[in-house]
Amino acid sequence: MLIQIISLLLDVAAGLIGGACLLRLVMQWQRIPFNNPVGRFIFAVSDWLVMPLRRRLPALGRLDTASLAGAWLAKLAQFGVLWLLSSGQGSVLLVLMLSVMGLAQLLISGLSALILLYAVLSWVQPGSMNMALIERLCQPWLAPIRRVVPMVGGVDLSSLVLLLLLQIAGMVLGSVQMGLMH
Repeated sequence: MLIQIISLLLDVAAGLIGGACLLRLVMQWQRIPFNNPVGRFIFAVSDWLVMPLRRRLPALGRLDTASLAGAWLAKLAQFGVLWLLSSGQGSVLLVLMLSVMGLAQLLISGLSALILLYAVLSWVQPGSMNMALIERLCQPWLAPIRRVVPMVGGVDLSSLVLLLLLQIAGMVLGSVQMGLMH
C-alpha cells in the first residue's frame, strides 16, 4: 500500500510539473502572453526547472526545447523513483521508454481536459477572459477537425470528435505501455 501511495504522489507531482511545462511550451508556441493568472501559475511551477535547462538547450524555432525537456524530466524522475523502489527490476531502457510514453500520456490527458473545459465554457461563459485564452490554446487542435466535420444544427462537434480521438490514442498508448511492461 505504501508503494501505491508513493506512486500516486509521484504521479500528481510529475503531472503538475510536467503539465505546467507542456502548457508553457504550447503557450510559447502560439505566442500567448503570460501576463494572466494561468501564465503566472505556469512560471511559478516550472521556472525552477525550465530556466536552467534553457541555458543548455536552445529553442528550435518556436519550439521551446527546455520546456519539453522539463516535462520529460518530470516523468523520468517519476518512473526512476518507482524503478528504484521496485529494487531496480527491469532495465534503465525500460524506464526511459516508459517516461517518453508517460509524457505522451500526460499530453493526451492534458489536452483532453483542456478540450473538455473549452466545450463547457463555450456554453456557460462564452465571452469570458478565460475562454479567450482556452480558445487560443485549443484552436490549433480543433481547426483541422472543423475543416472535415461540419456543424450539425449550428452545433460545433469538433470538440467531441477530438475527445474521441484522444481517448483512442490514450487506449492505444496504454496498450503499448502494458506490452512493454510485460
